[in-house]
Amino acid sequence: MPSASHLTTCCSLALIALSACAPARAGDWVSYRDAYRAMVVFEKYGGQKNFLQSQLQVAPQERGTALDGVQLTLAGKTNQVNLPLDPLGRTAFPLLKGAYDENVALMLSRKIGGFRLRPRVSIALQADGVYEDGELRAACEQALGFARYGDGSLRTRQCGGVRFVFAKRAAEIGVRVHRPDGSDASLAVSTGAAFPGDADDGFPTVLYRFTGSEKVQLVTAYPPLAIVPLFE
Repeated sequence: MPSASHLTTCCSLALIALSACAPARAGDWVSYRDAYRAMVVFEKYGGQKNFLQSQLQVAPQERGTALDGVQLTLAGKTNQVNLPLDPLGRTAFPLLKGAYDENVALMLSRKIGGFRLRPRVSIALQADGVYEDGELRAACEQALGFARYGDGSLRTRQCGGVRFVFAKRAAEIGVRVHRPDGSDASLAVSTGAAFPGDADDGFPTVLYRFTGSEKVQLVTAYPPLAIVPLFE
């Protein structure tokens, strides 16, 4: 197996959604240890993170590259683990001592052209599709706290809201604001990049901005792929 220095995965997690790692050509392997070092930062972070989740993202360099059916494979000498990717190219990354010791190769199951591996931290999804405004604010603050943990320049940033990202073929796309008086209002749907720094692949998105202190609920009729904190 080539040396671990063959490809260095970027460990800068400062901006969370802007984290960019070293490019890799399809067919090449990526050092498990480098990916591990990037991902373990979140696990070791001692701040509040109960509303957050951390995943590893395969990000194609060419816009519009489909990831349907692509898997990220941990190819070791004796064991092989296939990690399916969601439509945003993310997967739960296993922190395995044996894979670290062996420094297994991380490869894609088929060629997609140039790509990057990078950590992605987003807000954990709720099974019932209902999100309290206060919990979303707390989740965004947790994400910002983690971002500041790696980059002091973010001290002046504030949480402006969250972005709901939906699958392109979702059965129903939308977010309703449910107020205490029983009234509902639908938020506007637009298309764009899922995360800041991603290519604009036209994912349906809904932006919810934090305004006032009204205790409202956000209700999604169909599960989003991700809820991304917005720093301003």
